[in-house]
Amino acid sequence: MAYPGNVYSVKCSARDALTLISGKWVMLILPALAEGSMRNGELMRKIEGISQKVLTQTLRQLERHGLVSRVDYGEKPACVQYSLTRVAESLVSTLAALDRWAEINFPELDAARVKYDQENGSS
Repeated sequence: MAYPGNVYSVKCSARDALTLISGKWVMLILPALAEGSMRNGELMRKIEGISQKVLTQTLRQLERHGLVSRVDYGEKPACVQYSLTRVAESLVSTLAALDRWAEINFPELDAARVKYDQENGSS
């Protein structure tokens, strides 16, 4: 059996995988695509605050690394759909759990930040 990797080693590309999936937009795009294939405009509406440029760049990066598949139907206007690959499907429940954790715990985190800033003169 092959050793699965060591994220603590600078030489191990498993660390690159963590860097890829820890991106703010990646952590939103992949769970959104878990709901089903989507076109670019659908993702833009679903993920508030992402720019078209950043969405395109992130989708290309995810496609390059095998997490998203892109199907171009060759129509005018362009009809392109994005969906999760098998390996991304194995990741999405973990990302969804992180999303839920953030939704549940953000009040406590916000309060801690406010308290820290008040005590340390930060803003």
